[in-house]
Amino acid sequence: MDPSLSWSASTTSGDISIDYGIEAAARPTSDLASLPKNIWGKASTNLNGWGVSARAEFKGTDFSSAAVDIDASNADADLDVHLQATAGDGFAVKKISATKGIDSDGARITIKPSYDLETEETDVVLSYSKDGTDVEISASQDSQSITLSRQIDDDNRVAPTLASNGDIKIEWERALGDSNSITTTLTPNESVDIEWKDADWTASINMPLDGTDITGTNVSIKREVSF
Repeated sequence: MDPSLSWSASTTSGDISIDYGIEAAARPTSDLASLPKNIWGKASTNLNGWGVSARAEFKGTDFSSAAVDIDASNADADLDVHLQATAGDGFAVKKISATKGIDSDGARITIKPSYDLETEETDVVLSYSKDGTDVEISASQDSQSITLSRQIDDDNRVAPTLASNGDIKIEWERALGDSNSITTTLTPNESVDIEWKDADWTASINMPLDGTDITGTNVSIKREVSF
């Protein structure tokens, strides 16, 4: 087990909102520098109808390079733009994506193209949602998949996914009330994954599969703590 403790706070400076925090290992040690897992900061503001934010995160105490996420959102245009980059000796863009929403005849349609500058790969995700049924189609140069999610009743949702290579995955979410739930995902010949959310606690169980045999069990538990 590798327990961790997360802490965050916020402040403002003029029209800019500032959030910052740290995630550290929760274990006894005399080497305090080994405790931080990541340190992050985020600045947000509004520019001409666009909500803009920039977030930087350092891994551990290595401040030579930071992962940077920049987001811009316009509610009137129903458009979001996301940019991933790294900053250190210079600034390098790694990936850029956009999400465009369209409302039509009671249905919600979203189109999300993205481009990876490092691998030069392009992919598109098309989503359709209406009356408790969601369809998501993902397409890239190498693979395609389709997910059909159906809300069976107030407490149960089932979502099978079929990939172009023949792989299949089935997800079942069971609502337990008060925003609590159990989600079970079966990937044949690969694993069974269970996520149990109970208030501030989240338990994740991973059971690798070899055919129909369970070859092991991995368990992780985390809890959100607010001060």
